[in-house]
Amino acid sequence: MQEARFYQKAEDHVTKCLLCPWYCELKPGQTGICKVRENIDGLLVTHVYNQVAALGTDPIEKKPLYHFFPGKNILSIGEVGCNLYCSFCQNHKISQCFAKEFNDFHAVTSEQILKTAMKTKNNIGVAYTYNEPFTFYEFMVDTAKLVKEKNMKNVVVSNGYINPQPLKQILPLIDAFNIDLKAFDNDFYKTFTRGKLEPVLETLKIIAAHGNHLEITNLVIPGLNDNDKKFEEMIKWIAGELGPHIPLHLSRYFPQYKLVLPPTPVETLNHLFSVAKQYLYHVYLGNVNDEEHATTRCPNCHALLIERNHYQTKIVQNGFKGTCKTCGAQAHVITE
Repeated sequence: MQEARFYQKAEDHVTKCLLCPWYCELKPGQTGICKVRENIDGLLVTHVYNQVAALGTDPIEKKPLYHFFPGKNILSIGEVGCNLYCSFCQNHKISQCFAKEFNDFHAVTSEQILKTAMKTKNNIGVAYTYNEPFTFYEFMVDTAKLVKEKNMKNVVVSNGYINPQPLKQILPLIDAFNIDLKAFDNDFYKTFTRGKLEPVLETLKIIAAHGNHLEITNLVIPGLNDNDKKFEEMIKWIAGELGPHIPLHLSRYFPQYKLVLPPTPVETLNHLFSVAKQYLYHVYLGNVNDEEHATTRCPNCHALLIERNHYQTKIVQNGFKGTCKTCGAQAHVITE
């Protein structure tokens, strides 16, 4: 156990967590919505520290990040717990599990994670992923500091459901984010995640304003968040509030956890891709076998820059370092 950050103490040993928009008020013995932070005798502690539920090396494209060191690997760690209740969660076996009930943790320190990252082939740093990383905020911060000191990269893959103050404090440590924007509809968030849309939008704006590398994933679920009008509103918001250069990943839904709808038709993804490309420079399709819709092209002259076949990545343009060699336009890709 480790004392948690961002909480207040109240009367009768009650604690109020300030990490995310739930603001859980916990009596001694109670655990927060995240399933990992518990009030023990008036002290808020986290049960996910110096241990992980998952650790492995992934292609950076798997996060997905297509514009951040393409072709490189990244050591990825995850815990248990999440502060949303998505009925379609792909990692529900760890995200919807209480830390005190999980029996498959692997003991590991921040220093050991750093050593593993440094000796891993073709590796750029550490990704905090698999479950919701902001629920293991304390361990993530302490690990990210060590990674940063060695000039390696920190990546966060998140639902974006965090309060502004803890987000702003961690921004200097994190090089890249992929934020899951599940829909542009608060009713969807309330019904299928039990959360709210506005805090996620605020997270996206804060990250973009700070200048961290940012990509967005939208899991397209047939009949739930694929409405043309709402989708176009979301794309316009991304382009207007964050910038048309922000890469967007439209991911195909498959039945998971409690949601048993049929998979997203590929035709739906192709249609939404066309809508998004009217406003955004870089749009990709995920969870489909489609090399063309995984390709990066220059937003100005459309020259081929990067080819992808699943997680096999090839930088096509000779000497490409983020700027198109054909026309000189910025392609919004970080390569070094």
